[in-house]
This record gives sequence, C-alpha cells and structure tokens, in this order.
Amino acid sequence: MNRSMLVGATFVAAAVFIAGLTPRAQQAVDWDAVEISTHHVAGTVHYLAGRGGNIGLSIGDDGVVMIDDQFAPLTDRIVEAINGISNGNIRYLINTHVHGDHVGGNENMGRLGVEIVAQDRVRLRLAERLPAIALPVLTYSDAIRIHLNGEEVELLPVPPAHTDGDSFIHFKGSDVLHLGDVFRTVAFPVIDRGNGGTLDGTIEALGIAAGIAGPDTKIVPGHGVVSGREDVIEFRDMIIDVAAKVTALVEGGASYDEVLAAGPTADYETKWGDPQRFLTAVYGELAGD
Repeated sequence: MNRSMLVGATFVAAAVFIAGLTPRAQQAVDWDAVEISTHHVAGTVHYLAGRGGNIGLSIGDDGVVMIDDQFAPLTDRIVEAINGISNGNIRYLINTHVHGDHVGGNENMGRLGVEIVAQDRVRLRLAERLPAIALPVLTYSDAIRIHLNGEEVELLPVPPAHTDGDSFIHFKGSDVLHLGDVFRTVAFPVIDRGNGGTLDGTIEALGIAAGIAGPDTKIVPGHGVVSGREDVIEFRDMIIDVAAKVTALVEGGASYDEVLAAGPTADYETKWGDPQRFLTAVYGELAGD
C-alpha cells in the first residue's frame, strides 16, 4: 500500500470534518505548527499526541492496528510518524466514537485502503455527514477481537457515555486500555447528549474500565496522559459525587444558574478546570431538560 505524502489538491478539496471548531476557527489553525509526538506505552502499544484525541497504535510484524486519526490536515504527518516506528502497513483503524477530532482523518485513511472499524451507531451517525469512503466497513454491537502482532485486541462497546457509540480498546497482551473520550485527564467529562451521551452511562462505563484494569494496566485517555486504574476510579467517583450534589439541588427545585452558583464541582476545579459544560449536561439529564 502506498503510504507516500497525500495532502494535495484531492485532500485540500475534501471536507475537513472538525467537531467543535467553527469554519473561521478551522481556517485559523496553523496545522503545520502542530507537533505529532510518539510515545511508547507498553508491549506493542504506542500512542501519538497532536491536535485532537490520542491515537493508539499496536505495532508489529503483522502491521498496525490504529485507534482514531485526529484531523484531516494532519494525515500525512500522522502516517509519517507511524512509518517511523512500524513497517507502515496500517491494517485496521478503530473509531472510538463520532467526534471529528477522532475521526477527521477517516476519508484520507479510507482512500489509503485502511479497513475502518467501529460500533454500529458510529457508522450510522457518520453516514449523515461523511462520504462512503470515510465510513466504517466493519461494525459491531458486541465485543469483537482482532488478532495481530501476537496481541489480542478486544473492542468493547460500552453503554452510552461520552456518546452513544463509545468503545474501549483492550490490548490484552500489553495490558493497555484505550478509553477514548469517556476518560480524560485534562478536563471534566464531556457528555455529548446531542450524540446520545448520558451521565449514568458514563459512570457505568468507567466502572467497566476499572473492572477490566489491573494494578499495572496502562490506560490511554482520549485526551491527556497515560494513567492507571486508580485515576479512572478517581474520575468516576468525582462524577458520582457531583451527580449526587446536583440531584439534591434539582430535587429542591434549583435552576441551572442556582446549581452553578452552589458550586457542586468546587472541590475538583483546580484539577479539572471549567465545569460549566459538564454541569450543563448533568443538570439537563437530572432535570429532564
């Protein structure tokens, strides 16, 4: 498969699918200034950081299993980085969910002939906005496994959490979990209710991750740094605590502004930053809005 430089007239003309950025913001991004860095996690597993979600990789003689692909203008440099640590044969691309900072390179990867894999609901949602070449060709609603590089790679659909199409990827031999955007170390959870995300599902999914992980399991978040089981438990317990506080306020008749003023996230803002997007989703679900 030809892995030569791809960004030219074809890809410049292609739609750049970037969730969370306005057209003006898209034009303002200096893509050449984005640094693609490579990090070894454990065993066969690496991840790439750039702009967008962390890209997971299983590297070996059989080729590459890739998790997510960030944004279309970065495809050439992402492929170049993968070539630098592998034989360049990208066999499978797994989409953890629908957001453009994780699947924005799908069209480019599809044109390279890479097999795209995702939950059923990811394909359904992407089909509304992307061309056929960018869509998953293999979908699942129950756990499936890919066997490459002496690695059993388990793709686990989880309850609607960040979105309604989230998957966890478990590299069993390397003892590494990639949790997509259900878990992040740089901010409060994002519960995208417009794409089927739920508070209860987020808590349940994080419990599933904690149950899978052992004391030495390396956990790759959708955004942030490699973590461990205790970090996932801390994140889940924070959500449970905030949800309990908001539930009490809602049951007392509090409006969203009153909930925000009550500061149910105050104990956690030093670590996880601005809570408003998270609280909007939590309040909306608990208040039935």
